[in-house]
Amino acid sequence: MTDLGLMSFFLGMEVKQDHGGVFICQKKYAREILKEFSMEDCKSTATPMNQRKKFNKDDGADKVEEHQFRSLIGCLMYLTATRPDIMFAVSMLSRFMHCASEVHLQAVKRIVRYVKGTVDYGVKYTHSQNFQFHGYSDSDWGGSIDDMKSTTGYCFSFGSGMFSWSSKKQDIVAQCTAEAGYVATTVAMNQAIWLRRILADLHMEQKEPTQILVDNQAAISISNNHVFHGRTKHFKIKLFFLREAQREGEVKLIYCRTEDQSADILTKVLPKARFEALRNKLGVYNH
Repeated sequence: MTDLGLMSFFLGMEVKQDHGGVFICQKKYAREILKEFSMEDCKSTATPMNQRKKFNKDDGADKVEEHQFRSLIGCLMYLTATRPDIMFAVSMLSRFMHCASEVHLQAVKRIVRYVKGTVDYGVKYTHSQNFQFHGYSDSDWGGSIDDMKSTTGYCFSFGSGMFSWSSKKQDIVAQCTAEAGYVATTVAMNQAIWLRRILADLHMEQKEPTQILVDNQAAISISNNHVFHGRTKHFKIKLFFLREAQREGEVKLIYCRTEDQSADILTKVLPKARFEALRNKLGVYNH
C-alpha cells in the first residue's frame, strides 16, 4: 500500500482538510456542467426555483428534446452529492424527464444559473462539542399537481454540516397533513436506523435514541398514541413499525417549530431569505 497523504479529490468531489474541519464541494464538476451546456456566461440567480411557478405534465408548452433535458437532470443529480440546497429543485424536475416541456427546461436552466452564482459552495464539517447524531423530517401536502402526492424530505447531522439528505415524492396519496408528515417521519426513521447500523460497524454505536425533529405535532401524537382511530387505520402497518422503533429506543420524535425545521428546504420552494437561512443550517457555505 502507498500512503498518498490526505485525500483531496475523489469521484469528482474535492476535499479540503485543515485544522478547522473538512470542506467538500464539486467546484470543478459544476464548472464542467456550465461549459457542457454553454451556460458559462449566463446570469446567475439567488435561488434555484421560482416560488410562483407550479409544474405539471400537461402545461400546454412545446415539448423539448428529451436527451438534453435528461442530461441536465443527470448532471445536476450527481451535483447533489455535495449540494443539498438544490436537492428539492432537481428532484421535483426529474419527475418530468419523460414529458419535458419548454417550461421544465427553463426551470432546469434556472438551477444551473443558481449553480453559476454558487459554484464554490459545498458542505462544511467543523469540530463540534455536541457530537450528537440527530435528524430532521418534513413534508409538504399534495404538492404534486398531477397526482396530488406529497414530498418527503429529511437530513441528518452530527452537529455541523448535514451528511445525509433526501427529497422524494411519496408513494401514496396522503389524505391529510398528519398522514403526509407521518409517512415522511417513517422514511426518516428507516434512514436513521440504517445509519445507526453503519455507525455501529464503525465502532461508533449510538447508545441514546436518535432524535428526529418534526414540526407536525399530529404525526408525533399518532406515533405515541396506542389507540388506533378510524382516521388512521389505513396506515396502521407503518404505525406499528414507528412505534416499535421508539419503544426499542432507536429513535425519538421531538417537536420543533417550523421556523427551526431544516428539512423544509427539501420539500418546497422557499423565498430568498428563508432559503438562504436554511442553506446555512444545512452547512452549505462558500469556501
